Amino acid sequence: MKDEKDLRSRTKEFALRIIVLYETLPRSGAAHVLGHQLLRSGTSVGANFREAHRARSNAEFISKVGDALKELEETSYWLELSADSGAVTPKKLTLLLDETSQLTAILTSIAKKVRARQ
Repeated sequence: MKDEKDLRSRTKEFALRIIVLYETLPRSGAAHVLGHQLLRSGTSVGANFREAHRARSNAEFISKVGDALKELEETSYWLELSADSGAVTPKKLTLLLDETSQLTAILTSIAKKVRARQ
């Protein structure tokens, strides 16, 4: 139960960091589009993780964790594109990209463990 709460907090903190990044983006057209996509996907990770814990079955749990993983992958894409386009310096994104990778590894491990129990 403690690990679940820690991961809930961690995914919420991740969303808050995405929000802070979004607020610092330039107000140009391209940066606005990238930022909006990043905001949507980055804040969805924690919401999907929380939904997973309300699942009625292991299959539903795995599906929701899978949704969170998809959002993490999309977030990674938007972060990379933000750096590659010059909207944000790559150095500014290093920690967020690292957290994206760590959360991906954790959620992948969780999904594999639940699948193995089925």
